[in-house]
Amino acid sequence: MMIASLAEPAMLMIMFTLALIVGSTQLSAMAAFMLSSQVGLRVSLGLALLALIMVAIAENARIPVDNPATHLELTMVHEAMVLEYSGRHLALIDLTSELKLLLYVSLIGCLFVPWGIAAPGAGAQAIATGIATYVAKLAAGGVLLALFETAIAKMRVFRVPEFLGVALMLGLLAALLRFVSGSL
Repeated sequence: MMIASLAEPAMLMIMFTLALIVGSTQLSAMAAFMLSSQVGLRVSLGLALLALIMVAIAENARIPVDNPATHLELTMVHEAMVLEYSGRHLALIDLTSELKLLLYVSLIGCLFVPWGIAAPGAGAQAIATGIATYVAKLAAGGVLLALFETAIAKMRVFRVPEFLGVALMLGLLAALLRFVSGSL
């Protein structure tokens, strides 16, 4: 719960920044704006992307959070929550965790890399291209996540608030840059 309560303000700031830049809170409008030529190269979008990646990694418990004072089974936050489950209940919990990761990777891929999205009412060719690019985005996200997880071996429980604090500050800085200069 600590990780979720720290990740939510950062996620809100990221979405607030994107809504400020786009002028709408609809995800389809955000993706359409990112496809347009108006977007350009913006520092605030880069900071928002970096913060969203940090929130996605922490929110999905992808970084092993280590606490050496506990037993081996309790050293990872996401493993301690599922210790008492087995069978179909454990499978459902694992499925929800995988769906949450899919949601975050899809959000990053469709908002910040919206290439190949099929327009409403598009033909079968455009939909097949959209599905292929979506699967390619998921594969690229999986490869990048694996590379990041191998680069960061352990993070102590006391470092998680600092990690998410950096994500919040990046989101705040992105919003501030949007207010200070319309082009940033």
